[in-house]
Amino acid sequence: MSKAAFVFPGQGSQFVGMGKDLYETNDKAKQMFELANEILGFRITDLMFEGTDEDLRKTNVTQPAIFLHSVIRAAVMGDDFNPSMVAGHSLGEFSALVAAGAMKFEDGLKLVEQRALAMQEACELERGTMAAVLALDDSKVEAVCAETTGVVVPANYNCPGQLVISGAYEAVEAACEGMKAAGAKRALILPVGGAFHSPLMEPAREKLAKAIAATELNSPICAIYQNVSASAVMDKDVIKENLVAQLTAPVKWTQSVQAMVADGATHFTEVGPGKVLQGLVKKIAPEVEAISIS
Repeated sequence: MSKAAFVFPGQGSQFVGMGKDLYETNDKAKQMFELANEILGFRITDLMFEGTDEDLRKTNVTQPAIFLHSVIRAAVMGDDFNPSMVAGHSLGEFSALVAAGAMKFEDGLKLVEQRALAMQEACELERGTMAAVLALDDSKVEAVCAETTGVVVPANYNCPGQLVISGAYEAVEAACEGMKAAGAKRALILPVGGAFHSPLMEPAREKLAKAIAATELNSPICAIYQNVSASAVMDKDVIKENLVAQLTAPVKWTQSVQAMVADGATHFTEVGPGKVLQGLVKKIAPEVEAISIS
């Protein structure tokens, strides 16, 4: 029996105009967007629909904007949203949990807002960055990180031959040289504000842990494949533990998609802005169907 997997994008998928068509054509979507404006205390819809790229790159805007676009898109799909399983890339894990009924929309938005602010504060404490390493085996990337002086770790296992590393700026720079020496096709610093999914996010993890502990969760309508474990989770307590751990642990996206396929997923639908995950799924599992609903 074929199973449908629904996946939700993370930071970097934003674009000006995102969600505008939903707001203008769907009453339920409009109500949800207006509720979000109220909760956040500013009109994020103005920035999403008519803002600039620079506006959307601000962490306190980016993360809630992507979350809103994804969750509201899923909410207006009706019977077409029929997942056997869900997953989200980093931030997208929150979207997946709300779409799968494990978390209330309002609670999810508040957590994403707190997550964004906590991550921004952690970025300001120590200069960190991330770098994409292309065409090098995961094991070699891990080895170079381990051999490099300073904090630098694998952060995003995006697809075979594409791994993002994260850590202190000088350590990431040194690791990039090590990656090239080890045979990487490219190792380039990314235009990001900090060292996400690395030990440098520990102050953010501590803050978010308290907020997540205070948030009520329900059992999801289907299993969620979480970034930290890359395995199916239904238990509310485990979901919370993994959400907290996610800030300083790597995103095991390749492994998550492989696990979903092994558990019967034949059709992947990306829900939210952009088509990043659709592309990654096709690279990880060329045999499955992958589409994007943006």
